Amino acid sequence: MDIVHSPLHRGHTGHLELVAGAFLPAFEKPERADFVLEALRRAGLGPVRVPRAHDLKIAARVHDPAYLAFLARAHDMWLERGNSGPALPFIWPRPGLRADVPPRDIEGLLGHYSFDGGAPFVAGTWAAVRAAQDCALDAAAIVAGGARAAFSLARPPGHHAGPAFAGGYCYINNAAVAAEALLQAGAGRVAILDVDYHHGNGTQAIFEARADVLTVSIHADPRDEFPYFLGHADERGTGAGEGANLNLPLPLGTEWPAWADALATARGAIAAFGAEVMVVSLGVDTYEGDPISRFRLRTEDFARMGAGIAALGLGCVFVMEGGYAVVEIGDNVLGVLAGFEAG
Repeated sequence: MDIVHSPLHRGHTGHLELVAGAFLPAFEKPERADFVLEALRRAGLGPVRVPRAHDLKIAARVHDPAYLAFLARAHDMWLERGNSGPALPFIWPRPGLRADVPPRDIEGLLGHYSFDGGAPFVAGTWAAVRAAQDCALDAAAIVAGGARAAFSLARPPGHHAGPAFAGGYCYINNAAVAAEALLQAGAGRVAILDVDYHHGNGTQAIFEARADVLTVSIHADPRDEFPYFLGHADERGTGAGEGANLNLPLPLGTEWPAWADALATARGAIAAFGAEVMVVSLGVDTYEGDPISRFRLRTEDFARMGAGIAALGLGCVFVMEGGYAVVEIGDNVLGVLAGFEAG
């Protein structure tokens, strides 16, 4: 399996997040990708390729171009205003406030184009974000070219990023970009399976009114867990996309048997949809030792997960999402990919 990875991800570092009332170093950090890459190389999973540079044409099909332009200039605007440190929003346009007129000031724009304070900007953020979408596009091209699978080992992750908002560590939705690229390469129907512990709210928002992409997410019940305000089972898509979204929320403490049942349901939906190829938002924060998640999957369960995904018999673009137990993240990601390869 080809692995697409860019060292530019390391520029997105030194950022902070608000945790329990304190600003702390973000759980989403460069070491996550480093440990995964080390595990994959140790196992000899496949060649590691640096992505070629892509433009933003595919990204602009799933994101508002004005939002992409904001991402490119956000940190510079932050510094030009005389600020220092990571750029973080502190005000958001809740219902009752105007959201239709973008502010000119960076502090207002940060709130306008985000849904939480979990996507800060530092000097290397935009280069890392561009490289992450480049990894996803190259991985999609590899699969569109006939390979059974490819892995976009990129950070920052993407599944919380919506049409015109960042959040939850995410800026460009790499899985959505990969799915759109597969469609542009000739696929008629694409499925996105999100196995991250947290609901892929951005992915759902991007495709909820479309009939050519099925979005399926297995995640912690949003009544108990981030992102809280999307991911319920009754959200089935809108308009032309009615029926093309499936959420499978699970209770806190979920272990492998119940998770595997949800995966079987997801497989049935993907098969019924008639997907020709799929994208997997690969988060391994379902692991029992993850510091910010509350499922109880064990390392050996991830190979079963990969085999279960392989049972669909579809070409697959794996896109890295969450997983914050840094020491174990490499073995858990390897488990999924090796399980898929063996399936």
